[in-house]
Formats: sequence, structure tokens, C-alpha cells
Amino acid sequence: MSRPSEPLLRCRGITKRFGGVVALRDVTLEVEPKALVGLIGPNGAGKSTLLNVVCGLARPDAGVVELDGRPIAGLPAHAVTRRGVGRVLQIPRLFPTLTVEETVRVGALFGSPDSLGPAGTARRVHEALELVGLADRRTEPVGRLNTQEKRLVDLARALAGQPKLLLVDELMSGLNPVEIQRCTALLRRVREERGVAILWVEHVMDAVLGTVERVVVLDHGAVIAQGPPAQVARDPAVVEAYLGVDFQAAEVAG
Repeated sequence: MSRPSEPLLRCRGITKRFGGVVALRDVTLEVEPKALVGLIGPNGAGKSTLLNVVCGLARPDAGVVELDGRPIAGLPAHAVTRRGVGRVLQIPRLFPTLTVEETVRVGALFGSPDSLGPAGTARRVHEALELVGLADRRTEPVGRLNTQEKRLVDLARALAGQPKLLLVDELMSGLNPVEIQRCTALLRRVREERGVAILWVEHVMDAVLGTVERVVVLDHGAVIAQGPPAQVARDPAVVEAYLGVDFQAAEVAG
């Protein structure tokens, strides 16, 4: 177990190449236990690639990834999941013929190192569906749900595995302002009620900067700024690379 003063996730010097393209350049960041950290940057900045490296879907060419002080870089994705890393994709990859409940059960059975038994598995599935607000849809096939509902099923699936760290990739893409508020409240509940640390990739700036405690900004695969939202939103390099000259940090980072 991590002590409160120690990072839960530590990435040091992460570099990832795809042929001649350098997707990540010497990326270093930390996520503390129960922290809510935003990861932002322009399209193609390397955000999703970094999440893939952390969760085991991509192997870094250089650098170290540690969870609870133990190296996880290079482990297969299922092993990283069982160490305590959950992942929620922008476009969920779910089996459309499985029901909502069956999908979440997969996370409880295979995403956790614990051997729960039928009663324990059922309890975790129910708790996860209650948390995301889909308990009354549990018998529906996933293929009948809309895109945002599928994202919530994917979130419930990840939570059913009892992760220490949750990687969230653009949960709010395409939502209206009311739906965005509901999703930011849900992420806060996940952190507060489950004690889960969250590393959150998002393009809806007023949502992410108004919710997280710390922001990491990537541009062309490199970290160009990190710190409290209000400070980062006023950083000249961040404004030039991503936010734009008309961005009003005070409106979203209070």
C-alpha cells in the first residue's frame, strides 16, 4: 500500500516511437493516491498513447512506469489491470449481445486479483451499476444503449475490478452542458466514495479545469506544463499551444 506522501503512479522519462514518429518524449508525471489529475493537450499530443503505456496496451521504448512503487511497464494489459489499473475508453469496445450486468461482471471476475465467489461478484456488479446510475438497465443488451450509456457501462466494468487508478479517456465527448455536469459530479463521487485516483484525458476545458486539482499538459509528446488548473491555464506556452489567446482561465478554474 502507498503511504499518502508517495505517488500511486510514477512515470519517468517515458518515450514511445511509432516508426519515425515520436509520440512521447521523456514524459515524467506523478499521480498521488485519491488524486484527480487532468491530462490535456491538442489532438495528436500523445495523451491516449500515454494512457496505453500505463495500462499495458503499449510498451515504452524508454522510461519507467511504477504503480505503488512496483514497475509495470511492459506487463501485459490483463496483468496491469489486476495490479489495480482500470481504463475507460472514449469509444467503448464492448460485446453488443451481452447485457449490461454481464459486461460489468466481466470486470468483477477478471479485473480484480480477488477470488470473490458468486455473492461477492454480484455485490460488486450491483454497486458499480448503482454508482453510474444504470442499475435499472442491467438486463438490457449493451448494443441497444447510446454512446454515453456505453461509456458508463465501461466505467462500471472498470470500477467492478476495484482499481486503485482509473484512466479515463474523454468521457464527456459530445455531451451537452447538463450531461457534462452530471459526469463531472460522477467522477468526483468515484474518487470520494471509492478512493480511486483518476488520470483524466478531456477536451472539454471548462469541465476538466473546473474539476481537477492538478493538470498535466502535453504538446507534441512532451510535457510543457503541470500544476494547479488556474496556474496552468495562464501559462503562455499552454495558451499558445492549446487554449488560445481568448481563453479565460478565471471562468473555469475557480
